[in-house]
Amino acid sequence: MAGTDRQKELMTGGPAVILVEPQLGENIGMVARAMANFGLSEMRLVSPRDGWPSETARAAASKANHVIDGAVVFETLEDAIADLNFVFATTARERDGFKPVRGPVEAAAALRTRIAGGEKCGVLFGRERWGLKNEEVGLADEIVTYPVNPAFASLNIAQAVLLMSYEWMKSGMEDGRQTPFSHPDMEPATKADMQGLFEHLEDALEARGYFRPADKKPKMVDNLRAVLSRQGFFKPEIRLLRGVIRSLDRFSRQKPKGSGPVAEDGGAVAGEELDR
Repeated sequence: MAGTDRQKELMTGGPAVILVEPQLGENIGMVARAMANFGLSEMRLVSPRDGWPSETARAAASKANHVIDGAVVFETLEDAIADLNFVFATTARERDGFKPVRGPVEAAAALRTRIAGGEKCGVLFGRERWGLKNEEVGLADEIVTYPVNPAFASLNIAQAVLLMSYEWMKSGMEDGRQTPFSHPDMEPATKADMQGLFEHLEDALEARGYFRPADKKPKMVDNLRAVLSRQGFFKPEIRLLRGVIRSLDRFSRQKPKGSGPVAEDGGAVAGEELDR
């Protein structure tokens, strides 16, 4: 989805994303892109198979260059997490052991709390083909797993990082919002506004013989009002609708728009009588 705005301040920080023995540069690049999408910036690589740096990773990162340029390579997982205070390990498989298991929403909130308290945190992601080994999971403090189809639980590494990154971003949204922007601040319509809209529309339809046969009019009016009152309107929306009705009300089948003299600006010539 397009939407990159280079004028906005770049979000960075958050937990370190630690990729254990990643294989393809393209996958590392897509991980970097997912991280940048949701405000994460620290990537750690444990023995990447094809070496580092990687131009294929940079190309796949879609200009998430700050993540690629800041990536640090370690020979062992122990080295990669040595300076961290708390680590999650991601896995789709049930593991033997006594580690707490969290979902991504709860895990992101826990990371947010720990980092706000000054701790350094990380999330481990395993190899593309078989994930993390048991002994690698054993180095983590807790496990995070995703609610996926148990018959088809395998995620590629970029998907796994994107889901965790998304929950990280969402956990920090102000006032519980889950989107970066909302609808414009508009004054809600009053019942008087709605009544004015109903009467305006009904008058316009009456003038054009819409309510036929006459004995069906009460039911037709009820249906119109039910449709228009199904959701709450804002005052600007009411003004828009009444403007539409007002425009339609200027013309009839006998005098359709364009049938008479037209001014250069597309309006009626001054003095022309408009059929109401």
